Amino acid sequence: MFPGRFPMMDVNPRYVVERDNALQRIQHDLWPLDEIDPKKEKFPCCLVWTPLPVVSWLAPFVGHVGICREDGTVVDFSGSNMITVGNLSYGAVARYYQLDRRQGYQHAEFGTAVSWDDALHSSTLSFEHRNFNPFTCNDHSFVADCLNRLSYGGSMNWNMVNVGVLVLSKGQWVNGSSILRSFMPFIVMVCFGHLMVGWQFLIGILSFFLLVAGWYILATYCFNNLIEY
Repeated sequence: MFPGRFPMMDVNPRYVVERDNALQRIQHDLWPLDEIDPKKEKFPCCLVWTPLPVVSWLAPFVGHVGICREDGTVVDFSGSNMITVGNLSYGAVARYYQLDRRQGYQHAEFGTAVSWDDALHSSTLSFEHRNFNPFTCNDHSFVADCLNRLSYGGSMNWNMVNVGVLVLSKGQWVNGSSILRSFMPFIVMVCFGHLMVGWQFLIGILSFFLLVAGWYILATYCFNNLIEY
């Protein structure tokens, strides 16, 4: 289920017919995507994820996210005024989730993009002039902005949290080594910490989990609303 779908009540029937006709034309014009090719870092219309150095050692669910063009090229927001094209900034793709292009054009009146790549290009132009903040304006924010421009899934309520949940809940691992690369440092650190410190270390790790998750939820759903109003 996609976040915040637009309600269909009180919609002009004529608009619905025109929208459906436009959607059919768009779907007819969509060309077939190339196959996903991890060796060449090509993931057409996918969300892609990789673990972050040090941070993912403590919280393996935290990582760096990017989105891919229709030709499979990876695009991500990697730092202040910095967009990386061609690969993820912090390592090879570990997980990916291929999105359905047809879900991106259900509400063209609300979305601002005319095509998948147009949405990514518009977001790129916008984020090229933004300062990176790991808590409020980051790689997840960039991906959410792209999905909002597409009105993907009929929603313009994409944000850091639901983008992350989507990748982690539905993403596929590239291969077995990607799983090891994502979890092995965490497992080693937990074992070492428990051996040296004891249960207090595990309690500390759990507290760190809750702190990170709580902060992102507050920053997304509370602080942003305070700014808006």
